[in-house]
Amino acid sequence: MPTITLRLELHKPTKVKQEMYERMTEVNTEFANWLLNHPELNQATSKIFKEFSSQRFPSAIVNQTIREVKSQKKKQKAKTFQKRWCCFNNQNLKIVKKGDFYTVAFPTLEKKIGVPVVVRPYQQTWLDRIIDGTAKQGTATLYKKKKKKKWYVAIPITFEVKQRKETNVMGVDLGLRYIAVASVGTKSLFFKGNPCAFIRRRYAALRRRLGKAKKLHMIRKNGDKESRWMKDMNHKISRQIVRFALANGVGVIRMEDLAGIRKRAASAKEAGRSLHSWAFHQLQTMIAYKAEMSGIRVEWVNPTYTSQTCKCGHREKENRNGIHFKCKKCGYTIHADLNGAINIAKAISGLSA
Repeated sequence: MPTITLRLELHKPTKVKQEMYERMTEVNTEFANWLLNHPELNQATSKIFKEFSSQRFPSAIVNQTIREVKSQKKKQKAKTFQKRWCCFNNQNLKIVKKGDFYTVAFPTLEKKIGVPVVVRPYQQTWLDRIIDGTAKQGTATLYKKKKKKKWYVAIPITFEVKQRKETNVMGVDLGLRYIAVASVGTKSLFFKGNPCAFIRRRYAALRRRLGKAKKLHMIRKNGDKESRWMKDMNHKISRQIVRFALANGVGVIRMEDLAGIRKRAASAKEAGRSLHSWAFHQLQTMIAYKAEMSGIRVEWVNPTYTSQTCKCGHREKENRNGIHFKCKKCGYTIHADLNGAINIAKAISGLSA
């Protein structure tokens, strides 16, 4: 089932409440680090907290932390957790709607309290689905964005989607000169990389100037701004691709594995060279989850030879020259990235395991 995460801002929590959330986070982090080295972690229950501290702490958080530390101990390379936010399962965090307002209730150091949250229009639909039972609520996390100094609750939501019965298959090719090219049947959709590359170069030039001026804070600030801009662009591109799929009766979207995508730029003169750090994986993830939410299945294709193979079956490296594709055997010509998208839709190199 598809999963999305709602990030709800707590509505103007008082200074006392913010200090309490900070204290909860500190205690939970210390407890998690203590658990990492506990010899009886695998048999631990909420009663183990009394060995750690005599202070009062919600058992709901204790139990959830024990579960998470158990599952992450093998993956945890560092000897300590830098921060462990407090988490609440679907039995301990409740969403309540009162009129047009929503609150989330969760255990704290004092008692279980209902906290008003800021809800965007698109989030309201999902909260209503949780309340009426058509979507399943996962383990929520109480956390703070350090830079904004605001507290949030992140709630994962899973839901069932009816798979579309359409049989058309669409291929999506990702690259540097064209960030994405989608193809289904005789129709195609292109997203040029040049406008994005221009903005990336502006950011790069700004970083160089700031670096010479030793303004490291401004470099980080502009880096965050650039990341937000890239994420917004990926949201727009992925949204248009899925809409294009829905409009053309697509039941399956195929995309290639990303290994080696940054090696496609042949030289420093390539128009899209400043896109080498483009968030391609993020773009694929966005396409995938938006497709799944719409009932479109996503499949992953081995990318080998997708850019070198002609529809006649002939394959050689010289068939492609930049964005131009011309078969050395039959003379067939087409936009190279479009040819790649067509071959991805056909999965000419097979599906990835």
